[in-house]
Amino acid sequence: MNKQTYTKLLSSDAGLAPLALRLPVGIIFIAHGAQKLFGAFGGYGLEGTGQWMASIGLEPGYLMALMAGGAEFFGGLFILLGLLTRPTALVLAVTMLVAIVTVHVGNGLFMANNGYEFGLALFAVSVSLMFSGSGKVAIDNIIAKKLS
Repeated sequence: MNKQTYTKLLSSDAGLAPLALRLPVGIIFIAHGAQKLFGAFGGYGLEGTGQWMASIGLEPGYLMALMAGGAEFFGGLFILLGLLTRPTALVLAVTMLVAIVTVHVGNGLFMANNGYEFGLALFAVSVSLMFSGSGKVAIDNIIAKKLS
């Protein structure tokens, strides 16, 4: 990939609207990733999350917990900062799609039944950020300017 490709990947003309998505969703992803990786906020950590993932057929469980937790924690941090927003949003969208299909879809829509509505909302925000980019206030813009 050349400089022009990277500049296009990082730049965004979306104004401030993505910031309204990035801040809360970044915090949510960081918190969910911290549950999986570190056992924070009532989570089970890598061992417990890995055992649970293995129990639902996501093998090897520990590696799947590491991948999901890493994507959520570091992806959330990158989204919050507006760093590599488009590729990060793609990774988070795939992570949410896997969660919806493997865990939640059989429970129906509503969160009260462990349904997929929350995962679907996070998926939609991730897809939106993938298309819009980080918006005006983001590290991506600083990098894009240095590349141009």
